[in-house]
Amino acid sequence: MARWMGLPAVAALALTACVTINVYFPAAEAKEAAREFVEDVIGDQAPATDTPPAAVPGGGMAQTSTRFDPWMLIGIGSAQAQTPDISIRTPAIQAIQTRMEQRFNGTLRPHFDSGALGFGGNGSIVVRDASQLPIKDRVAVNSAVADDNRDRQAVYREIAVANGHPEWESQIRDVFARQWISSARAGWWYQQGGNWTQK
Repeated sequence: MARWMGLPAVAALALTACVTINVYFPAAEAKEAAREFVEDVIGDQAPATDTPPAAVPGGGMAQTSTRFDPWMLIGIGSAQAQTPDISIRTPAIQAIQTRMEQRFNGTLRPHFDSGALGFGGNGSIVVRDASQLPIKDRVAVNSAVADDNRDRQAVYREIAVANGHPEWESQIRDVFARQWISSARAGWWYQQGGNWTQK
């Protein structure tokens, strides 16, 4: 009988020892990391005017506000993890960034300047007007676009994994997509709502 009497006390102690840790996606840090990465890839001077980025879904105060946790009523606590810094300084990320920078400034930039290429709404590179590509360059440009889009997907995955949160990959992709468009230089094209717009 004494053994059964101690069971509720042990169960109550176990319940009060439980702590839930909530880790929220650090949108502001991700935006700064994306800006640094994209500006390094594109090179030259940053644009004088900035396209206002779309609001992050659930961003702003919703990212940091505390929610009512019904488990607190019975003693199960909730802790907020410290907001992580988004790191983009791993060897894998740096290798991808170097490839993208060389490709962009060696092959792709002139075709952004001519209007042949543009940034898709998801941040990928799109052949917007193939007639602007010299026939002799078309195969090389199409290959460079495909390689760059593969590297973009790889870098978003690498950033998420390097920061210990593979589940953040889609959010990082969204932040970067807005940053590619925001960093587009004057005269470059980008998609917004399915329509092409020239900066």
